Amino acid sequence: MKKTIEKYFEAWLKKDGTKLEQFFAEDAIYTECYGPQYHGLKQIVRWFDDWNKTGTVLEWSIKRTIEERQTVVVEWYFKCDCNNKVSGFDGVTIADFDENKKIVRLSEFRSDCDHIYPYD
Repeated sequence: MKKTIEKYFEAWLKKDGTKLEQFFAEDAIYTECYGPQYHGLKQIVRWFDDWNKTGTVLEWSIKRTIEERQTVVVEWYFKCDCNNKVSGFDGVTIADFDENKKIVRLSEFRSDCDHIYPYD
């Protein structure tokens, strides 16, 4: 399951959505870290294609992975150029897999990577 997430992140880096059906179940639900939610593989593919028309993922590096039964939790750093604006942030993905090792539910959570230190 960890390898599936790694390959999924790599698909974004390569702008290659041809293997999304290998990663996601037909009825998968995908929730982005800022609110949008996609229901089903067809919507996930459409979003992937639409996003990549104006955006480019520059980096999506995995910091650590926790795997427990049918769930994978991944802490990562994400950087992109979207509409000619480069930005990055830290985040976490929680992905639940079915018996066929396909993602059935994926939720992303975001954290600013520019940290402040109020007591230093």
